[in-house]
Amino acid sequence: MADLCAPVRSVCAALLAAGFLTAGLLMAPTASAARAPAPGSASLSDVQVTRSGVSAILTALTAGGAKIDPASVKATIAGAAAPVAVQPIARERRVVILLIDTSGSMGVAGIRTVVRAGNAFLAAVPRDVFVGVVAISTTPRVAAAPTQNRAVARAAIGGLKSRGETSLYDGLATALTQLGTSGDRSLVLLSDGGDTRSRRTLAQAVAALSASGARAQVVDYKTSESQRPVLAILAKAGRGSVSAAGSSAAVSDAFVAAAFTTAAQAFGSQARIVATAPPSAGGTRSVVVLAKAGGKTFRASTVVNLAARSQPKPSASPTPSTGPAAGLRAPPTVSSKGPLGMGWLLFVALSAVFLGLGALVIVLLAPSFVSHHRRRVESIEGYVSDGASPEDERSAVSALSASLIGLGEKVMDTRPSTPRTQLLLERADLPLRVGEWAVLRAVAVLVGVAGGVFLMRGGAISTFIGGCLGGLVGVVLPVLFLKFASSRRAGKFETQLPDILTLVASSLSTGFSLLQALDAVARDADEPSAKEFSRALAETRIGAELSESLDHLADRMDSKNLRWTSMAINIQRQVGGNLAETLRNTAGTLREREALGRHVKALAAEGKLSAYILIGLPVGLFLYMLIANRSYIELLWTTLIGIGMSVAGVISLVFGVFWMNKVVKVEV
Repeated sequence: MADLCAPVRSVCAALLAAGFLTAGLLMAPTASAARAPAPGSASLSDVQVTRSGVSAILTALTAGGAKIDPASVKATIAGAAAPVAVQPIARERRVVILLIDTSGSMGVAGIRTVVRAGNAFLAAVPRDVFVGVVAISTTPRVAAAPTQNRAVARAAIGGLKSRGETSLYDGLATALTQLGTSGDRSLVLLSDGGDTRSRRTLAQAVAALSASGARAQVVDYKTSESQRPVLAILAKAGRGSVSAAGSSAAVSDAFVAAAFTTAAQAFGSQARIVATAPPSAGGTRSVVVLAKAGGKTFRASTVVNLAARSQPKPSASPTPSTGPAAGLRAPPTVSSKGPLGMGWLLFVALSAVFLGLGALVIVLLAPSFVSHHRRRVESIEGYVSDGASPEDERSAVSALSASLIGLGEKVMDTRPSTPRTQLLLERADLPLRVGEWAVLRAVAVLVGVAGGVFLMRGGAISTFIGGCLGGLVGVVLPVLFLKFASSRRAGKFETQLPDILTLVASSLSTGFSLLQALDAVARDADEPSAKEFSRALAETRIGAELSESLDHLADRMDSKNLRWTSMAINIQRQVGGNLAETLRNTAGTLREREALGRHVKALAAEGKLSAYILIGLPVGLFLYMLIANRSYIELLWTTLIGIGMSVAGVISLVFGVFWMNKVVKVEV
């Protein structure tokens, strides 16, 4: 039995030994990894190649800010041991930027977490460290330039709001400009890693961070848009690490506050080291530094070019300041303000818009303040007076206004469209001469340019495009308004004409002459018929033929119906007949045509309404987005693809306007 048990025991022992050996092999890497320092737990910043070797600031990311043991610091250059001298860090200029994601994905709860973590950071960071705050949203914003005044930094953190999209890479570039180019420079980034609005790419951001020499400590704020690989790439480029929890605890106040506190305490685990390189060493070499802090070993490495040796940079102690650190570029500030606390450009633009709208309102409302008697007098004075009336002379404008109007008259005299413009002004019953209209158009262009610059203010390209579009609106809009006002008044005249002819026919039937009947129309009819027939009678009374006056009235109001009426009157006067009956028949025909026209308009109303909506929807949506989410819509004129889409959209819109106008316009 013993003989049988011996082989069994041998086999079991062998199997047990193999199991332990396998377990040892599997556990060995894990144990080794656990003993090895965490990636990025120590870093070298402000690396300078001097005549004697390499100078750098060693930072160990330790809990509690444990001091680095100077006796434990060892360095190797190109694999060879190098003598190391450790210097105190108190006189170094140190700057840190809190780069905070404030996009809409953070939410109100996220901002509360940021405020608590930021206050914890400010409480733990040494007093000599300059602290700045950059908010990442649709557009990066410097909430606070680097300062030693903790109250300023705390107020900037407390004023952060969650809104907009995320421009992480652009925010990183903004933060790097605030850090400067010398001393210990570091970033503490709180983000989920998502980027939706940056003009820069991840590769450009990584290259800029690597070239800057700044240290980056990243806190992963887990959201539905988290991009942890992006954060890991940024941390590696900044020789830092990512603080991340394995679950939703990453969004808790305690976790974020602890990560920020650890980043702040890292400033207490810093030392300036100077490693002496062998005289024969040259070219690109690796530098490895080992040190102990709080009983834990840390390792940091970098690559330097020993061939580019120079004198070490002097280390100056920063003076306490409440503003940006020396050498840092502060955010631009407005040096002067206009009235009401707004910028001068904004004030001038709003003033121009207000004055232009005021002038337009005055022009539109001016006819309503003229009495009926005064209108009749003016209609006669226009034909019997060669110059301005005494009242006009008493109310003459200033010399500057007169000069501007005179210049406008000269400009309009040389234009072939001046007679057409004068006719439209008369048809619309606007109390303006062509020179005054030219001045108003110039004002409209200036107002359009100012309004376009104000609405699309931003970069040089946005301002230029806004000015061009505003100027185009200023050129086109007055012409459209004049045509609309003249066509509306002419349409109202056409609608009143059948009733006018019936009134004339009734007057003729009672024994009135044609002139007396027209005078009754001038006295009793509604506008615009009363004023226009008053002008026709005034022409007749100063020597013109009645038929010529009616023809002039038909041309002035662009009335085909009145031309036919004038033709009927001329035929009746030449061949005789009952003029009253002729006018009644003409009025009946016009009423039937008017009824048919209204019927056609009713049938085409749905198509016209659809056309108006389809034409106005892109314009209205553009103006709304310009106010609600400007950064989203400005891609249409700040990117090549956007410009192409804008041009194609405008061409399609213009083509659609003409097409739909032809479809819904029916001649009767």
